[in-house]
Amino acid sequence: MLKKQLYLFLILFSFGVLAIHSQEVTDTLKIKNKFGSISKEFKPLAPATAAFYSAVLPGLGQAYNKKYWKIPIIYAALGSGIYFYSDNNTNYKRARNAYKLSIDGKPHEFDGTNGNILLSDDALVRAQKSYKKDRDLSLLVTVGLYLLQVVEASTNAHLLQHNVDDALSVKPQLIKDTATNKTIVGASINFKF
Repeated sequence: MLKKQLYLFLILFSFGVLAIHSQEVTDTLKIKNKFGSISKEFKPLAPATAAFYSAVLPGLGQAYNKKYWKIPIIYAALGSGIYFYSDNNTNYKRARNAYKLSIDGKPHEFDGTNGNILLSDDALVRAQKSYKKDRDLSLLVTVGLYLLQVVEASTNAHLLQHNVDDALSVKPQLIKDTATNKTIVGASINFKF
């Protein structure tokens, strides 16, 4: 009885090992066009990979999609957002410190002495509110731009896999009407087999 179980186990184990060894794992699918013999490589995880790369390092997803020209635009947009956040935060802190010193009756940079400009306590409160609002808006815009570049990398990777060859095209045309001798604008959708 023990021998039969051992033989059965060895047979099942060897089939399992052979089945596992015979399978080839690929991360791409090749799809043939039914209208021609053109084959295109389809990577189902390309959009997720591009989004992950862009989330880790801004612009890396665009590099993965081979759209290198977008990287400077991304860094300029994110750098501008960070610059405006930092500038507004610095001015907010200056107005806040001046207001605190003014309440305590101590000299500050907006007290009107030694060539400094004179701002009232009410003006310092308004400046704090304005700079805080602008700082928060800068942060929101920067985070939005960061998320936008992640979504753009994913969308671009997805759209790169679509069939956009000449067999399917839309061409605008100008047609001359012979009866009225006027030009008519039209569009045609062409399918070539």
